[in-house]
Amino acid sequence: MIPHKKYMQQAVNLAKKGIPDACPNPLVGCIIVKRGQVVGRGYHKECGGMHAEKAALDQAKHKARNSIMYVTLEPCSHWGKTPPCTEEIVKAGVREIVIGMKDPNPKVDGYEILKLRGLKARMGLLEEECKRLNEGYIKYMKKKIPFVILKAGMTVDGKIATSGGESKYITGKESLRKVHELRDSIRVIMVGINTVIKDNPLLDTRKVKGGETIKLVVDTKLKIPYKAKLLKNPLSVIVACSERAPKTKMKNLENMGVRLIRTKPKNNMVDLKQVMKQLARMGYYNVMLEGGSMLNAGMITAKLVDKVMLFTSPKILGDDAKGVIGELGIKELKQAVRLKDVKLKKLVRDILVEAYL
Repeated sequence: MIPHKKYMQQAVNLAKKGIPDACPNPLVGCIIVKRGQVVGRGYHKECGGMHAEKAALDQAKHKARNSIMYVTLEPCSHWGKTPPCTEEIVKAGVREIVIGMKDPNPKVDGYEILKLRGLKARMGLLEEECKRLNEGYIKYMKKKIPFVILKAGMTVDGKIATSGGESKYITGKESLRKVHELRDSIRVIMVGINTVIKDNPLLDTRKVKGGETIKLVVDTKLKIPYKAKLLKNPLSVIVACSERAPKTKMKNLENMGVRLIRTKPKNNMVDLKQVMKQLARMGYYNVMLEGGSMLNAGMITAKLVDKVMLFTSPKILGDDAKGVIGELGIKELKQAVRLKDVKLKKLVRDILVEAYL
């Protein structure tokens, strides 16, 4: 009996090697098996680069004939920056293909094409694992906005800072390292202007020696100080502001290399939905929200948060300390935001709570 799940899991693990350079393209892994031996491996390394299927076929060469291909995402069937993978698969003589998930891109119809060309095709093996690889890509294809993870370091009573504003560091070293790993994989870090002014953060990946992050600052009135640490590399900064913000400062920031997202004001803030739409058009499909209570509440109220990752420290700060989420206008329990697929993970001292909204 062929261990199909084993080979698809290998393809899933391989796909993760594309983090973060494949973005905004999806992460894809591919394994080619013949007579119980893996003869080809490939993954999508970078945006515009060789597709996983072609990389695996190139490695397998003539051994691809009469083989089984395992690929995490439905093969493309249209011309883009690279030729259609379906044609390469048929030309190589692959006998059977096992696909993790359907591509939400309406241009892709590789599954049906390969069946019509005579291949035995199967869809949906380890589908949930394959979908988790590309939550941002899927969200963009369906709604044209990014997938947003709300990340917070907090106490067991849900506080992110003392009443005096002290917040470094509520959680331990393992949690901090994990946050830097997440930043490196997601790359776009979203904060509010109050966080920039109060904490003057770097929002970098120094704990894991990762790449440059993109810092998205929600700053309605353009209060960001020119000496903010974030602006040491202005090309990595995007500021979302109101159309009514000071024009001189807009021009100064743009001359520095900062990118601006301008929106009409909504409830004395930027329009967060418009910010997300413009961000997606810029090619960013994943965002990690590291905001204060007001921005977190605004994003939840606008139904823009998809997932929470709450790094929880075994500490209590009490009622006068600052909470992770501000006013949501909830008066009855039935209005509460319900979390799904909740998972707990121990991180030495802390506990990581992961859940979907």
